[in-house]
Amino acid sequence: MESRRLLLGVLAGIAAGALLGVLLAPEKGSITRKKIEKRGEDFSEEFKEKFDNFLGSISEKFEKGKETVSNLTEQAKDSSGISKKNVKIARSELIKGNSKKS
Repeated sequence: MESRRLLLGVLAGIAAGALLGVLLAPEKGSITRKKIEKRGEDFSEEFKEKFDNFLGSISEKFEKGKETVSNLTEQAKDSSGISKKNVKIARSELIKGNSKKS
Protein backbone atom coordinates (compact mmCIF):
# COMPACT_ATOMS: atom_id res chain seq x y z
CA MET A 1 0.00 0.00 0.00
CA GLU A 2 2.81 2.40 0.94
CA SER A 3 4.72 1.73 -2.29
CA ARG A 4 1.54 2.37 -4.27
CA ARG A 5 1.16 5.79 -2.66
CA LEU A 6 4.81 6.54 -3.30
CA LEU A 7 4.45 5.59 -6.96
CA LEU A 8 1.34 7.75 -7.36
CA GLY A 9 3.15 10.67 -5.69
CA VAL A 10 6.15 10.31 -8.01
CA LEU A 11 3.91 10.12 -11.10
CA ALA A 12 1.91 13.15 -9.95
CA GLY A 13 5.16 15.05 -9.37
CA ILE A 14 6.43 14.20 -12.84
CA ALA A 15 3.15 15.27 -14.44
CA ALA A 16 3.06 18.51 -12.46
CA GLY A 17 6.69 19.26 -13.35
CA ALA A 18 6.07 18.68 -17.04
CA LEU A 19 2.97 20.88 -16.97
CA LEU A 20 4.77 23.69 -15.14
CA GLY A 21 7.71 23.39 -17.51
CA VAL A 22 5.47 23.90 -20.51
CA LEU A 23 3.47 26.69 -18.86
CA LEU A 24 6.51 28.60 -17.63
CA ALA A 25 8.64 28.06 -20.73
CA PRO A 26 10.21 31.30 -21.95
CA GLU A 27 9.13 30.60 -25.52
CA LYS A 28 5.77 30.66 -27.23
CA GLY A 29 3.66 27.53 -27.05
CA SER A 30 3.98 26.88 -30.77
CA ILE A 31 7.79 26.91 -30.51
CA THR A 32 7.69 24.65 -27.46
CA ARG A 33 5.35 22.24 -29.27
CA LYS A 34 7.71 22.19 -32.27
CA LYS A 35 10.62 21.40 -29.98
CA ILE A 36 8.64 18.60 -28.33
CA GLU A 37 7.66 17.29 -31.76
CA LYS A 38 11.28 17.41 -32.96
CA ARG A 39 12.51 15.57 -29.88
CA GLY A 40 9.76 13.00 -30.38
CA GLU A 41 10.84 12.49 -34.00
CA ASP A 42 14.49 12.19 -32.94
CA PHE A 43 13.53 9.67 -30.28
CA SER A 44 11.39 7.76 -32.80
CA GLU A 45 14.24 7.60 -35.33
CA GLU A 46 16.72 6.50 -32.67
CA PHE A 47 14.32 3.87 -31.39
CA LYS A 48 13.69 2.58 -34.94
CA GLU A 49 17.43 2.38 -35.61
CA LYS A 50 18.07 0.47 -32.38
CA PHE A 51 15.12 -1.81 -33.04
CA ASP A 52 16.37 -2.53 -36.58
CA ASN A 53 19.82 -3.32 -35.17
CA PHE A 54 18.20 -5.62 -32.62
CA LEU A 55 16.22 -7.42 -35.33
CA GLY A 56 19.34 -7.73 -37.47
CA SER A 57 21.23 -9.24 -34.56
CA ILE A 58 18.42 -11.69 -33.84
CA SER A 59 18.25 -12.64 -37.54
CA GLU A 60 22.00 -13.29 -37.62
CA LYS A 61 21.81 -15.47 -34.53
CA PHE A 62 18.82 -17.34 -35.96
CA GLU A 63 20.65 -18.01 -39.23
CA LYS A 64 23.76 -19.20 -37.36
CA GLY A 65 21.56 -21.47 -35.25
CA LYS A 66 19.87 -22.84 -38.36
CA GLU A 67 23.26 -23.51 -39.93
CA THR A 68 24.51 -25.25 -36.78
CA VAL A 69 21.41 -27.45 -36.62
CA SER A 70 21.80 -28.28 -40.31
CA ASN A 71 25.45 -29.22 -39.80
CA LEU A 72 24.60 -31.36 -36.77
CA THR A 73 21.85 -33.07 -38.73
CA GLU A 74 24.26 -33.88 -41.54
CA GLN A 75 26.80 -35.22 -39.05
CA ALA A 76 24.13 -37.36 -37.43
CA LYS A 77 23.09 -38.72 -40.83
CA ASP A 78 26.71 -39.47 -41.68
CA SER A 79 27.27 -41.17 -38.32
CA SER A 80 24.07 -43.12 -38.75
CA GLY A 81 25.19 -44.29 -42.18
CA ILE A 82 28.58 -45.36 -40.82
CA SER A 83 26.91 -47.17 -37.92
CA LYS A 84 24.53 -49.01 -40.25
CA LYS A 85 27.46 -49.95 -42.46
CA ASN A 86 29.46 -51.20 -39.46
CA VAL A 87 26.48 -53.25 -38.26
CA LYS A 88 26.13 -54.84 -41.70
CA ILE A 89 29.86 -55.65 -41.83
CA ALA A 90 29.81 -57.10 -38.31
CA ARG A 91 26.70 -59.11 -39.12
CA SER A 92 28.20 -60.53 -42.30
CA GLU A 93 31.44 -61.37 -40.47
CA LEU A 94 29.45 -63.05 -37.73
CA ILE A 95 27.50 -65.04 -40.28
CA LYS A 96 30.75 -66.00 -42.06
CA GLY A 97 32.34 -66.95 -38.73
CA ASN A 98 29.33 -69.11 -37.75
CA SER A 99 29.20 -70.82 -41.14
CA LYS A 100 32.94 -71.71 -40.92
CA LYS A 101 32.34 -73.33 -37.49
CA SER A 102 29.56 -75.51 -38.85
